[in-house]
Amino acid sequence: MFRIYRRIAVTAGSLLIASVVLAQVPTAASVVDHLTQALGGKQAWDNTHYIRFNFLGRRTHWWDKWTGRHRLEGQTKEGQHYVVLDNVNTKEGSAWLDGKKVEGDKAQEMVKNAYAAWVNDTYWLIEPYKLRDPSVNVSYAGEEKLDGKTYDKLAVSFGTVGLTPGDRYWVWVNRDTGLVDRWDYILQDMPKDGPPLSWRWEGWQKYGNIMLAPHRVQVGGDRKLEISDIAVFEQLPDTVFTSPEPVK
Repeated sequence: MFRIYRRIAVTAGSLLIASVVLAQVPTAASVVDHLTQALGGKQAWDNTHYIRFNFLGRRTHWWDKWTGRHRLEGQTKEGQHYVVLDNVNTKEGSAWLDGKKVEGDKAQEMVKNAYAAWVNDTYWLIEPYKLRDPSVNVSYAGEEKLDGKTYDKLAVSFGTVGLTPGDRYWVWVNRDTGLVDRWDYILQDMPKDGPPLSWRWEGWQKYGNIMLAPHRVQVGGDRKLEISDIAVFEQLPDTVFTSPEPVK
């Protein structure tokens, strides 16, 4: 009888250890959950209304995340000041050059380019918030150790979404902080079997109630990419999205 009880106890203990080990094995879902909490939580992101930022010193975005309204302004290669007021959900809008409204095909081209700039530039800024978006495929790509830190890697691919659905990304989530320290990518127009490009994400800080990182540094290179003038607003004048006049 003693042997039977002892065998049962050992078996139960083995099952308990196995269940603990399984619970600690990272999955795509658990890593994304960890990342989401480190960023401030899903509710903080959902409650974020307006975001402004400048991409590479070239152009400034004002984005109403709740409605899709968007303002883009900057300078053309010819030195003309442009403003595009569009909606990234409907992809409709209007454009101005040096204060004069643009009409016809040129206006349509500027609105189209403004949407493409929004897709590209916001992805560089808020990609960690978009891992749960529809048609985004996320899988666990294993553990990496680098410079004394442990990372959980997420492989990201896309269905029928975005302008370049053939792009592939690998997101490095710091196991201690829960934040993204790096991403690697192979874009759809790059050789599929070639080496990915890699950038570090640096400077994480709080804007409003969410975390954003303004600095990108190329791994193995000397290039830097700056996302500046970042701000999160609870309220903005309606004219930001309805008038080409300078924002006050």
